[in-house]
Amino acid sequence: MLRTTAAVLAGKSARVATRLRGGGSALPGLVVEKVDPKFLATALAYLPKGVVVVTGTNGKTTTTKMLVALLRAHGLKVFTNPTGSNFTRGVISSVLGEVSLRGTIDADIAVLELDEAHALHFAKVVKPTHALLLNVARDQLDRFAEIDYTAKLLRQLAEQTTEGVVLNRDDSFVARIESALKPHVEVSYFGVDETIAERLGELMEQDVRSDDDFVQPLVSSGDGLLLPIDDRKFLVTFADRADGSANVGPMQMRQHGLAAMINATAATSMARRLLGDDFLPATAVSALEAVQPPFGRGEVIDVDGQELELVLVKNPAGFTVALSTYGGRPVASMVAINDNYADGRDVSWLYDVNFASLRERGVELTSGVRAYDMALRLAYDGVEVRHVEPELTSALDTFLAEHPNEPKRIFCTYTAMMALRRTLAERYDLPDIGEDAPE
Repeated sequence: MLRTTAAVLAGKSARVATRLRGGGSALPGLVVEKVDPKFLATALAYLPKGVVVVTGTNGKTTTTKMLVALLRAHGLKVFTNPTGSNFTRGVISSVLGEVSLRGTIDADIAVLELDEAHALHFAKVVKPTHALLLNVARDQLDRFAEIDYTAKLLRQLAEQTTEGVVLNRDDSFVARIESALKPHVEVSYFGVDETIAERLGELMEQDVRSDDDFVQPLVSSGDGLLLPIDDRKFLVTFADRADGSANVGPMQMRQHGLAAMINATAATSMARRLLGDDFLPATAVSALEAVQPPFGRGEVIDVDGQELELVLVKNPAGFTVALSTYGGRPVASMVAINDNYADGRDVSWLYDVNFASLRERGVELTSGVRAYDMALRLAYDGVEVRHVEPELTSALDTFLAEHPNEPKRIFCTYTAMMALRRTLAERYDLPDIGEDAPE
């Protein structure tokens, strides 16, 4: 008890000091771990509805935000890590914002976004009651290497989960994880309706799915399936009520694209598993339609009366989805690529992305540590690049100054996005990262 209290006091002090210096979320977590290695276990041990981990290569932040919104709309007090700091120490730093001196949190349930590797570190301290496993794709080759390694990480997390797991039935690497679950752990799936199965290529890299003998799980009553109505409206269908009364929708979210729809399907499927008979389809629709895009995930910023979209890109599948979602409407575009640790040092993945959709308008600027590499990559696909400026703030200034009266879009890797978002927040009075603008 005394150790936990000391850890809370030390961590809160480090958190204040870090924020004053404009630093990240790792230091307070490190301080707490040194003082009390069991801090997380103490803080999260007695939540009545348990601990939910959301992980996978793409869509973690968006899906977590949607799931939190769904549960809160149904009356639950939810603790989450809203800044997208998805390492274990980032979770500890988020806990410090809400924990009492005794090390407890006033919440019914925790919903945590976790990096695939760090989810296992977390599970060594806190066994998740539930896990939502989204997908597997090539990502940060220097950290995750082969795609099979990422699949192994998700499987090991599922093995640590104690009550229920929701899996992606359309991702062969994820769907077959069911065989690794403990006998008492309940499993359900999310996916797309068979009528749009041909669109799965928009969400994943089909060329890395080498297991031709994979047999997709049969649809059961607890499985949520995405059924788009048009480019914006969709339903999440459940088969356990023949009259369709279990279906969620039709609805239209603020975030665009098929990827956002499947993230909503995943979140809805997990919310329904957690809430059981208390799950209300109409409440779910209202909650999902109100969700603002997370920072950098299609976030729209008003810059002097014109829209500026920030679009996070971090691997071939994610960039391909971003181009198909946001690249169809030609606007002034900038691409900012860094190769810092959080981005992944190896940027050869850019050569597995088809940039043909940017040819019509071209790209105004490339920026970031790999600005010249990005310009060269675009040249190979016949995309004109008008300026190369590695320094992010200078590039942003040029981009905004030369295109004042039209919509704009920036595709950016994680650390580039964070830097640009901080600059834009200072200039345009944006909410802090992890917070929503007031309605």
